[in-house]
Amino acid sequence: MDPFLIVIIVLVGIITGLIIYNLSIYKKIKSFTNINERISSLSVLQDFLDTIGKDSSVENKLEVINDILIEKFAIKYSTIVVFDGAEYVIKASNVDEKHWDAMKNLHTDETFKDSISTATPKYITINSPEEKLTYQKSEMGRAKSAMFFPLYIDNIYIGYWIIESSEPHAFDNTDTSVLGVVRENIVSVLKTVSYQNTIENIYRIDKFTGLNSAEYLYGKGKRVIDKYPESCICMFRIMNIEDVNEKYGRDIGTKMLINVSNLVKQNIASQYIFVRYMGPKFAIAFSGVDITGVEEFTKTIKEELEKIKIPIEKAKPKNTKKKQKEEYARPITNFVLATYYKGTGLEAVTKKLEEYLDDCDKNESNINCI
Repeated sequence: MDPFLIVIIVLVGIITGLIIYNLSIYKKIKSFTNINERISSLSVLQDFLDTIGKDSSVENKLEVINDILIEKFAIKYSTIVVFDGAEYVIKASNVDEKHWDAMKNLHTDETFKDSISTATPKYITINSPEEKLTYQKSEMGRAKSAMFFPLYIDNIYIGYWIIESSEPHAFDNTDTSVLGVVRENIVSVLKTVSYQNTIENIYRIDKFTGLNSAEYLYGKGKRVIDKYPESCICMFRIMNIEDVNEKYGRDIGTKMLINVSNLVKQNIASQYIFVRYMGPKFAIAFSGVDITGVEEFTKTIKEELEKIKIPIEKAKPKNTKKKQKEEYARPITNFVLATYYKGTGLEAVTKKLEEYLDDCDKNESNINCI
């Protein structure tokens, strides 16, 4: 055989072997990259869970989650938009606020309508410098490629997540399955924090006393209480309010409620949470204070409360010069205290206190620790 031909055959064999070897290495690298991306996704999920568990507002949690996405996936811009039942609201974004009007109206753009109706991601990019993305109305150059992810909770469309890059074709080789997992994590977070959002905003202001209602205690108030490992929860009831209402009328009963709440407000520090719990029951959360530190205060405040006198106005009889004896309505109170430990159920503590006040003898007027 011609030696030259043998050399060519050998070289072809070597080249073929190298190609096969390189393909094998490429597949391993791609597999390794995919594994790394999935590990990164799991890491992101753990960061999400850690964020959900933190004692912070819903708005803050979503901003932290968006920052995690930007950092972990090296994303230039990330925006989460949610429909709140009335309008589309940007929950988190690192895009300049001057572009927010455009960003929260992407559902109206023809480019993304099909994506929303089919619940599938949409990837768009430009091919030449003079082009711009369809939804960019008055801006040029900020974003040159974008991936749009519609968000659904229980098959109901609730908004979208969009990531953007300042480079064309930036997401050409992005593993959408990984980002799909991230999208589902975002949905899980939104679903979870929606319950927190409800609790945080369901409270109301009592029109007579000006105090927050009980719901405040479990939402915004709890974030203050949970800054400390241990706190004392105090609940008290005006035990004779029903008798006052029946004997003197509800106007006198209302004045009694107002005077009682005003006196307590004047005598507690601003870091303590004071709410009108329900009817004639009030609750005070002494953040970071144990029961022994509260007992003396409650003894003093109880004494002061029961000194309150609500004058009873009576119609003066005609043709009499005799001075009428003044009559007053006085509150009778019953206090009960319990310890709350951070991480346990605050509602379980308040329920125990409430049950005690509701079930005790109506003539009881003490300070009890349970």
